[in-house]
Amino acid sequence: QVQLVESGGGLVQAGGSLRLSCAASGRIFSIAAMGWYRQAPGKQRELVARITSIGSTNYADSVKGRFTISRDNAKNTAYLQMNSLKPEDTAVYYCNADVTVVVTVGPVPYWGQGTQVTVSS
Repeated sequence: QVQLVESGGGLVQAGGSLRLSCAASGRIFSIAAMGWYRQAPGKQRELVARITSIGSTNYADSVKGRFTISRDNAKNTAYLQMNSLKPEDTAVYYCNADVTVVVTVGPVPYWGQGTQVTVSS
């Protein structure tokens, strides 16, 4: 199977920075898009940023100019650099990847277990 393991969350003061990592492992033929989502208490999970296999990116309006998504295809790893963090960025951040395990099936979405990001004011 496929596992996504996130790391890099934690507690930071407003204005600070954190870098999240998401490493995919297992029976992977290829990975199409990878992305980061977040879910704050009482709110729905929302897209933060997404990157395709060729590096095209899109961001939520609320994080544009502050967050940067990147990936290392050789390591099957995605990163989220978060700068100028705000208290409203506090949430559990989840990694998502569209992984092809069986070529005839095509990409299937997988999720990580989530990592907590807390921004204090």
